Amino acid sequence: MSTPDILISLQNTAFFSAIRGGRPGTEWWFPIVETAHVFSLAVVFGSIALVDLRLLGISATRTPMSKLSEEVLPWTWRAWVVAAIFGSMLFISKADTYWNNFETRMKFLFMALAGLNMVVFQLGAYKGVASWDRSTPPAAARLAGGVSLACWILVVVFGRWIGFKT
Repeated sequence: MSTPDILISLQNTAFFSAIRGGRPGTEWWFPIVETAHVFSLAVVFGSIALVDLRLLGISATRTPMSKLSEEVLPWTWRAWVVAAIFGSMLFISKADTYWNNFETRMKFLFMALAGLNMVVFQLGAYKGVASWDRSTPPAAARLAGGVSLACWILVVVFGRWIGFKT
């Protein structure tokens, strides 16, 4: 079985059909799942934006980067897990529509790029945070913050665009 076949099989289960509103009396599932996804994504984006704006030297410049990361990133990860769970439910509920959708693919691409950017930042510039924790971050850290912010803005843009195209 190919990936699209597996997704279509899952899409046609009673659970995902209910989320899609494909059965009488289940119309309320999709808005609930979508709302949970959007709220959790708002926490993900908001918390990442706080860190990125600190890296860019725009906000929270008096807060040590290590302290900000320690306080904010646990919320980011929890919200990301919730967003991924509910986003997966949304995706599978309409897999036949979303699988070949340009906007969906772009959303996933920018999420992947944001993740790659985070790994590079953690393994690179953040290792030296002790030297710039209370001052202006080095160029590599500022670049990582800018790339992250741009990627997450594009995740939101393409995510909203999905809703207008399907």
